[in-house]
Amino acid sequence: MNAYNSITPETIQKDMRYLQLLSHSFPTIADASTEIINLEAILNLPKGTEHFLADLHGEYEAFQHVLRNASGAIKRKVNEIFGNTLRENEKKELCTLIYYPEQKLDLVKAVETDLDDWYVITLNQLVRVCQNVSSKYTRSKVRKSLPKEFSYIIQELLHENSMVPNKQAYINVIISTIISTRRADDFIIALCNLIQRLTIDTLHVLGDIFDRGPAPHRIMDILCDYHNFDVQWGNHDILWMGAAAGNDCCMANVLRLAMRYGNLAALEDGYGINLLPLATFAMETYADDPCTLFGPKVEKEDCTYNAKTLRMIGQMHKAISVIQFKLEAEIIRRRPDFEMDDRMLLHRIDFEHKTITMPNGKEYELKDSFLPTVNPADPYKLTDEEREIMNKLHRSFVSSEKLKKHIRCLFRYGCMYTVSNSNLLFHASIPLNADGTLKDVSIAGKMYKGKALLEKVGHLIRTAFFAEEDNEDRPFAVDYVWYLWCGKDSPAFDKDKMATFERYFLKEKELHKEVKGHYYSLRNEEKVCDMLLDEFGVIGTHRHIINGHVPVKTIQGENPIKANGKMMVIDGGFSKAYHSETGIAGYTLVYHSRGFQLVQHEPFTSMQKAIEEGQDIKSSTQIVEMSTQRMMVKDTDKGRELVTQINDLKKLLVAYRTGLIKEKSI
Repeated sequence: MNAYNSITPETIQKDMRYLQLLSHSFPTIADASTEIINLEAILNLPKGTEHFLADLHGEYEAFQHVLRNASGAIKRKVNEIFGNTLRENEKKELCTLIYYPEQKLDLVKAVETDLDDWYVITLNQLVRVCQNVSSKYTRSKVRKSLPKEFSYIIQELLHENSMVPNKQAYINVIISTIISTRRADDFIIALCNLIQRLTIDTLHVLGDIFDRGPAPHRIMDILCDYHNFDVQWGNHDILWMGAAAGNDCCMANVLRLAMRYGNLAALEDGYGINLLPLATFAMETYADDPCTLFGPKVEKEDCTYNAKTLRMIGQMHKAISVIQFKLEAEIIRRRPDFEMDDRMLLHRIDFEHKTITMPNGKEYELKDSFLPTVNPADPYKLTDEEREIMNKLHRSFVSSEKLKKHIRCLFRYGCMYTVSNSNLLFHASIPLNADGTLKDVSIAGKMYKGKALLEKVGHLIRTAFFAEEDNEDRPFAVDYVWYLWCGKDSPAFDKDKMATFERYFLKEKELHKEVKGHYYSLRNEEKVCDMLLDEFGVIGTHRHIINGHVPVKTIQGENPIKANGKMMVIDGGFSKAYHSETGIAGYTLVYHSRGFQLVQHEPFTSMQKAIEEGQDIKSSTQIVEMSTQRMMVKDTDKGRELVTQINDLKKLLVAYRTGLIKEKSI
């Protein structure tokens, strides 16, 4: 009882109110003791595997394949378990079955001549894989992960050893009965899904789920039902959150990006946004304009649009871009404290000479000066038609139930930053001064920096979406969400400007450049990373900052591991738009009980080829940091919570045994 010597009646009296409540969950000495034994045992299990992904940008197929194959972890486990006892082709077939059980079963049944024999072999193989991936968890946790209809059977198969005498026949009968009752397909699917689920214990998404790629809505469908995940909001996510909160500038930017990358389906089919009014207006307004500069960025092999549709998208792209510039000017005028006057450029155009005088005082020739809806006398005023279009689009965005569901999911599981197991996670930046100190950022007349800045920003985003219409803080919050998308002191952006106008209308490349804040260079310094980790209260011998946002140009030799291992940047370009720039197709950072591994992915071909030909994503693994001692649950944040629970239960035991609290009869 030495562990209880430090617990005195005085310490119990201070916690009596809480202990009385705790006694309702553990009404007897036996109940409290059993829970202590259970929690102490859990502390000595290996920590669960965490996966970190960033900048998914709507690439649904690649994302869901990385989840299904657990960044190559399932293939590695299959190799470890079966080694030379299975041929390479057989291991590949087994992996494909685990990734895509429903589709692979259809292919197998079309060619397999002895299906019952295949079922027996395959079920035994899957049970072995399942035993392996479940071995680091308690039976209770595994049981909670099981599908109800097969829970008992799977538990029996997982915890029985076929090498024990008299057990082989028992297991054989279970498997043969599964087959004879024609439940083999459903059982295989259940086992495969369980393997996928148990291989990734926690998923961290470091922002930018939306834009560029074709199906962010399908990624959100997966995440909203995922067993354990969190999100650190990126600037593209915040843009969509602003659109859902009713910010017209955010809506216009969302629409412009959809046109730029030819992803209308995410808006129309995914969220039910009615694009017909915009399309009609654009085709009429730019009927004689080829809109060459506004053609969507779609690779020829990926293009599903005909020439007529591509031209219409170009017209819609130009129309919404002009509307966006006008809407942004409204906020810039309304919020002079945003200091974004340099982003108001329409009044600088000389339509007669087809030139523009930029804020630097120099005059430049416009690549396109046909802007029929811009009145030189009042260039930022929306025409009646443009205003009506935005009213209709506004109603469409704020009334989309699917969008509301997904944004609420982002709020429930997301925030601006997370500290998890000595790792500080945020999407983009913490604004810094040139000397590496935290930069003061003004928000509504008050100064914020570092951790306080991110917390204030998170509060404003929530105010924009959840506050009532008559809340006096809401109008500023709604405007500020747009600032977070493109403002120079935004921790989700942190560049001197977003050069949207320049990229469209000016050929001079130097004007397209967006100068990054000091954070992006200073994060290479270990002392700066240590300062930031201290600012956010991150403790531990091995602590890190993990970011996304800026693609790592691997093709140019850039290293995602910086600051002597303190900083890891895992935006490797999931989006196809970045593949040529990065040379790869994304990173996954894997943190298991033995340390960190960075998995570098090559472009994913297609789900169809993965199923039919067993084509997996080709991945290479770089060991970032390995521990000489295996990390256990007691070494994690969860472990610290469990230790607190154990200490409380020990106090409850002493309270029972000293009569301060009476055991309850059951």
